[in-house]
Amino acid sequence: MKKLGIIFAVVLGALAFAAEGAASGGSDRGLIAVGMGLAVGLAALGTGVAQARIGAAGLGAVVEDRGNFGIAFIFFLLPETLVIFGLLIAFILNGKL
Repeated sequence: MKKLGIIFAVVLGALAFAAEGAASGGSDRGLIAVGMGLAVGLAALGTGVAQARIGAAGLGAVVEDRGNFGIAFIFFLLPETLVIFGLLIAFILNGKL
């Protein structure tokens, strides 16, 4: 829980810094860059948490019955789409820089 608080504080600090630059007559480039980082970073964080739990459960299912390997593998790969969507958002935002 302590790590989550540190991550939250860093994100808020980066947003405040970028917003201050935009408010002082600068462009919104800082906010777009923070958005790109958040899209990829938070998607990867969520994927890691999901795959940790799915991997443990899938390994247990495969140990009990080797026929469950295909389904466990598919379920293990499903959260990776979150990172792909995060990268897609980052590429879309990169076009606005």
